[in-house]
Amino acid sequence: MRIIAVILGLLFLVLQYDLWLGEGSVATVWRLQQDITEQNKENEKISKRNDSLLAEVKDLKKGNAAIEERARNELGMIKKGETYIQVVTEKQHE
Repeated sequence: MRIIAVILGLLFLVLQYDLWLGEGSVATVWRLQQDITEQNKENEKISKRNDSLLAEVKDLKKGNAAIEERARNELGMIKKGETYIQVVTEKQHE
């Protein structure tokens, strides 16, 4: 009877090893779930950026308004007949 208990105990320990420390262990599954969550967040950020870039491309293909806005904001360009005015404000001292 004692031998059966020892054998059952060893069998139990062998089965528990895979559950807690083996390849498909609880810790591995938990870590993989965290990795999936992080990857989904990163994918969402990239998807939003892609949507933004796609909208910008559509605007650039559709007309000159987006191109003119970009030329003004990024390159400081003005149209013929326009006057450029720069407003300078004093920095507040803290």
